[in-house]
Amino acid sequence: MKKVVPLIKALEISLYGSKAVGLGDAARHGLPVPPGVALSGDLVEAIASSDERGMEKLAKAVAALPAPFAVRSSAVDEDGAAASFAGQHLTVLNVHSAVDIPGAVREVWWSANSDSAISYRQRVGMFTRPSVGIVVQTLLNPTVAGVMFTEHPVTGADERLIEACWGLGEAVVAGLVVPDQFRLDRSGRVLERKAGHKRVAIKSLPNGGTFEQQVPPAQVNQLCLEDVELAALGELALRCEKVYGPRRDIEWALQDGDALSPAVPRRYDREGARRAGAARSSSARPCSRPRAGRALHRYES
Repeated sequence: MKKVVPLIKALEISLYGSKAVGLGDAARHGLPVPPGVALSGDLVEAIASSDERGMEKLAKAVAALPAPFAVRSSAVDEDGAAASFAGQHLTVLNVHSAVDIPGAVREVWWSANSDSAISYRQRVGMFTRPSVGIVVQTLLNPTVAGVMFTEHPVTGADERLIEACWGLGEAVVAGLVVPDQFRLDRSGRVLERKAGHKRVAIKSLPNGGTFEQQVPPAQVNQLCLEDVELAALGELALRCEKVYGPRRDIEWALQDGDALSPAVPRRYDREGARRAGAARSSSARPCSRPRAGRALHRYES
């Protein structure tokens, strides 16, 4: 079924994939997620083949969405209990115009059907072709962004651990900066503040694409979150736990003073979180140094 629906109406994992349905759950529970639409696997396949009717259906669905856009994979069996497709499926960020979305959709589809992705599927016992749903969302333009663990990922303490950087959170995910770290108890009281070393910030270009902006020297080691913003993130953690349960890894962004979650809060175990943190601190992710004027491509973590 070649379907595209607002995220809030994405209900069937078999059509839209777990990421789209998860974002739909967040929207249905009133969590602050950017507006977007979910594309079924069949529609993505049609767009990848340049099917005219599929392209028209997509154009109509995104016409009311504010630009720029993020285009993310939401494969039916992506990041399930048996396997995680970290590093396999592409995300295309800062797609400037609706007319550029079909090209981004094709890139995401190709990444899920690449030799490396197919080899990974076979290694974990999946021998069918992937059904690649896709999420198209309005891309935030945050002043500060990062990740938040609703329980401490190393010690297991019942507290929040927040990592933060200037600009888009891809600088944290890609390991381009040493982020600020904050620890909060469940009431939102700040337990610890630790300044990082944030020499660059990933920013959106006005005509599409992103670039690495040098951070002014005075801000490199300056804490990028105030108490009122930490309180907002603590509240976001509580709201996410009510919907998704404990032990969640939340990508967040602050825009116009509001704390938003542009991605589905993911469950983690302590060992996996330690490995992710080590990967971030030791090396950058693929395509972490995008060319100015082009959409930023990153592989899902």
